[in-house]
Amino acid sequence: MDLTAGDIAAATRGELVGPTDAIATSMTIDSRVLLPGAGFVALRGERDGHDFVADAFARGASLAVTAVRFEASMPGATLVCVDDTMQALTDMAHLARSRVRDATVVGITGSAGKTATKDLTAAALGRTRRVHASPSSFNNEAGVPLTLIGAPDDVEVVVVEMGARFNGNIADLAVIAQPQVGVITHIGMAHAEHLGGRTGIARVKGELLEALPANGLAVLNAECDATDALARRTAARVIRVGRSATSDVRAVDVTLDGELHLSFVLESAWGTAPVVLGLRGEHQVENALEAAAVALELGVPLDDVAAGLAEARTATRRMDLVRTAGGVLVINDAYNSSPTSAAAAVRSLASLDVPGRRIAVLGEMLEIGDASDAEHEAIGALAAASGIDVLIAVGRQSERFAAGASGSRVSVLTVADRDEALEAVMREVQSGDAVLVKASRAVGLERVAESLTGAS
Repeated sequence: MDLTAGDIAAATRGELVGPTDAIATSMTIDSRVLLPGAGFVALRGERDGHDFVADAFARGASLAVTAVRFEASMPGATLVCVDDTMQALTDMAHLARSRVRDATVVGITGSAGKTATKDLTAAALGRTRRVHASPSSFNNEAGVPLTLIGAPDDVEVVVVEMGARFNGNIADLAVIAQPQVGVITHIGMAHAEHLGGRTGIARVKGELLEALPANGLAVLNAECDATDALARRTAARVIRVGRSATSDVRAVDVTLDGELHLSFVLESAWGTAPVVLGLRGEHQVENALEAAAVALELGVPLDDVAAGLAEARTATRRMDLVRTAGGVLVINDAYNSSPTSAAAAVRSLASLDVPGRRIAVLGEMLEIGDASDAEHEAIGALAAASGIDVLIAVGRQSERFAAGASGSRVSVLTVADRDEALEAVMREVQSGDAVLVKASRAVGLERVAESLTGAS
């Protein structure tokens, strides 16, 4: 939506400096991706956005929201000067939410699968509704406001991804987004170090459900053992999805082909329809069911839901499957990792139909706290039990991966970092092999996948 400099100054209680007629046709916190006409918000973090205000205007910014006065060095530029730029971004989000007050906001959180479920939900809705969804993984205190500000004025449904690293994060995001529909993918161990184990994770993810109005809707994963307790935390109506006969929206006859394409029959109160997913991996079943439940509840015909799910695509480095010129099948799932997503990735590698070996390049799963040793050993054991031929374990927890796989037929190589991982996989890989690359984002294993596929 368009925001005038005056709109922004009023919403943020800021001082407007320079031309007053400037209009921001979009908003960003990253000058590198700024589109001409966009507003730039100079946030302070690991890098200070104020160092890039000049670059933002050079790239065509219409205005900037800053906590530093630049008018002497930038004559003619439109600035909204505020005390706190992060608070200003939140204030702009409240303004944006008020402009789309008639739209339905769908909030999505969970320990893994948030981005895929967000993209599946947008696709399931998109054939009959005007939908705006958060780009990539815009799920924090900056990403959620940017999602709302980016929504067009005539939007009917806004799909917002919500992440959490600390208690209260989801509650704060819900105050901004005011969701009427809440989706929790599942409760796992991602960010357990900061959230107090799995119990703490359930507590903070459940903040979304507590924020829903009584006439709202909660969509929960019936396959997750935390669901019953989560359901008791909301006054909204609850729909459960899963593969069991008692699920409100369920999948039967689930099949996975040799290149991880997933199909199933969706059964619900709205009817039955075959679904072929546009996303790869059997772990996407529950994500797709949650997306379908949201769309069906919001009035999208079942056939359009199925067609939308088939068209869904998600962000890069999430189960990207690439066949190289040398005949190697590479799964680039290196965007991030947690015990749940790592297990799903290992099972996906085991499901691939390849004539050669299956090689797993697994890096550390970060921020899982006291359970780290046990969880890394569990993934190593799963790799062995799944028939993986070679395990290249990367980083500080490489020995724990190896311990889990000990005593099995899997060949285990432990390496210190991504450079050694690349050297190891290049020595091992042959035509006909399949290679999985999976790790937490900070490990940087996407470079390994990109080198294998020639994308670097």
